[in-house]
Amino acid sequence: MEPGDLQPEQNLIHRAWRNVPDFFAKQEIALQRKEIDEFIATTFSTGASYYYVLDFFNIHKPMLVSKSVEQILGLDPSTTTIQSIIERGHPEDLSFAAAAEESALRILNNQIGRDQVKNYKISYCGRLRTRDGSYRMFNHQALILATDDTNRVSKVLSIHTDISHITTRNNYKLSLLHLFGGESYLNIDVFDEKMQLIGAPSLFTEREMQIVRLLADGKTSVEIAEILMISQHTVKNHRKNILKKADCKTTGQLVSKVLVEGLV
Repeated sequence: MEPGDLQPEQNLIHRAWRNVPDFFAKQEIALQRKEIDEFIATTFSTGASYYYVLDFFNIHKPMLVSKSVEQILGLDPSTTTIQSIIERGHPEDLSFAAAAEESALRILNNQIGRDQVKNYKISYCGRLRTRDGSYRMFNHQALILATDDTNRVSKVLSIHTDISHITTRNNYKLSLLHLFGGESYLNIDVFDEKMQLIGAPSLFTEREMQIVRLLADGKTSVEIAEILMISQHTVKNHRKNILKKADCKTTGQLVSKVLVEGLV
């Protein structure tokens, strides 16, 4: 798919995504953080969050981490390693997180194809111990930034967003979301040894997904109508259809569902 074949929203993501590897050619950490912040704002839902960049060739060294990791997890951004993050995981969720990571890479490499790994967002949920010592539910989303000469993953950008104000339920499933409108794979059971990868058709139309993302960002029908330049009546009709398709009775249930399943 070429950029010209994409819809405006997809084009924005495509341009940002195409420039991500260039972040690592820059020398200034502050500039890297600023550009990654801007990229994340175009690709992910808002919320209390932090990001880190994992380099598989330097896995034991401190990572490039957003400053917000100190406020959220109580970690020093200059010394945070991937082990620091793992140690914050809830004991009951650690085996699932490990299985989800292993399954995601195996599916991307062996079933979807190594040449497609940069087109997907990895998503699952889990509890992390925060700065005050309490455990909160986070949505883990990851993008593969770079691969080696054989298309094996070498750098990953991960974003952890606190969603405990929306849901405390974990479905313990993995989702692989295509960034540019291609086939996505939802609710994969990573503990099923006979797991079959089944492409999940999009539940919502492109316009409905725009509205779902805006609802997840806390926008009202009036605000959505202004942003999308459509009538409030049209927005209300879309919201009604969206709730019906998602089998949800309230917007809160809808937002919880799409966050847990990694749809936004």
